[in-house]
Amino acid sequence: MGAKKNFVIDTNVILHDYNCLKNFQENDIYLPIVVLEELDKFKKGNEQINFNAREFVRQLDLITDDDLFTKGAPLGQGMGKLFVVAGSVNAPKVRDSFPEHIPDHRILAVAEWVGEKHPGMKTILVTKDVNLRMKARSIGLLCEDYVNDKVHDTATFEQANKVFEGMDPALIDQIYANKEGLDVGGFDFKDQLIPNECFILKSDRNSVLARYNPFLHAVCRVNKTKNYGIEPRNAEQSFAFEVLNDPDIKLVALTGKAGTGKTLLALAAALGKVSDYKQILLARPIVALSNKDLGFLPGNAQDKVSPYMQPLFDNLNVIKRQFAANSSEVKRIDDMLKSQQLVIEALAFIRGRSLGETYCIVDEAQNLTPHEIKTIITRAGEGTKMVFTGDIQQIDQPYLDTHSNGLVYMIDRMRGQNIFAHVNLVKGERSLLSELASNLM
Repeated sequence: MGAKKNFVIDTNVILHDYNCLKNFQENDIYLPIVVLEELDKFKKGNEQINFNAREFVRQLDLITDDDLFTKGAPLGQGMGKLFVVAGSVNAPKVRDSFPEHIPDHRILAVAEWVGEKHPGMKTILVTKDVNLRMKARSIGLLCEDYVNDKVHDTATFEQANKVFEGMDPALIDQIYANKEGLDVGGFDFKDQLIPNECFILKSDRNSVLARYNPFLHAVCRVNKTKNYGIEPRNAEQSFAFEVLNDPDIKLVALTGKAGTGKTLLALAAALGKVSDYKQILLARPIVALSNKDLGFLPGNAQDKVSPYMQPLFDNLNVIKRQFAANSSEVKRIDDMLKSQQLVIEALAFIRGRSLGETYCIVDEAQNLTPHEIKTIITRAGEGTKMVFTGDIQQIDQPYLDTHSNGLVYMIDRMRGQNIFAHVNLVKGERSLLSELASNLM
């Protein structure tokens, strides 16, 4: 156990994780009153941050007593105390450097004041706002990101799939001949395979796309399966269809840069398996652009959401174009939309629902927090399969990054589970122009 510290908490930490007070061990926590004022603005709404604001205030109410503003309220066995700092405090460094009276500067002022009040202890400002951390450092204040749910090693998530060279050609022939695959014990792999990992086996005369199937404890051939008119164009897309089509795999993560086909493949696989599910649900988080939220858009709730859902409709139209306009496949899709067997909606609308026998696809999952991902997965009922797609380098949320977004958190925590699979798509297939821009710009 290290020396006891004081932590000053920014609003965005609470909006990211309403349970954050439990993660500072024996250290004391200081909450500027302006944080509570900011939380009050977020209490109304259906987004995860609105839920987090409400839940934190409820938790705060349970520990509130007269000592909260003076001696501090104890947070529990083996934990420190919580203090709420009300009113203005004397912070000359902040006042001289940042005279504008805004919430960020009031939080900085509390961090300076606490540090001066306890010179023998480290006082650290915890915020997910990079600019606020820069301001803190500029006047000599200690600060850090909230790292409780960060994934430190994400490099493996973006690697190309493994290729095992120098294999025995006879073994590869046996994989082609045996639908159940070959027992994994018969292979001398240098690296230990994880459940549902896909890879390529090569010899001097043949090769095969393969997957380690944990249910069979076998290395099985991956077939180039076509789903609802969409055919895989490379090995990774074949791997994606392999895990998307397997009913034993209940949770799938598809990562990759723009244009690799993540959402298209997931939707095509869902349509190909529609007879196995009562509903196909496509959802994506609403990330407002140009600092404008839904309230700035005209129309009712559905009209406001529609622009954000258009990419999902675009992928659906790509699938429909694989068939003649009057074909039974196109008619089936239209009928599914009308009967709501196929639903495209904003992610916020699934809160509180129980998703039974549903093929659920969550697009742009890199814009979700770890808690949001957990909330969605816990909606899964019997017979439900969940697919999360996203590019972990293309994050639009201001307080998430490559290491702290919900998609990488899920992959890190679920790896090794038999019902989970992750496939990283490497090659862009949207167009030559799209691939060139993705690689060079």
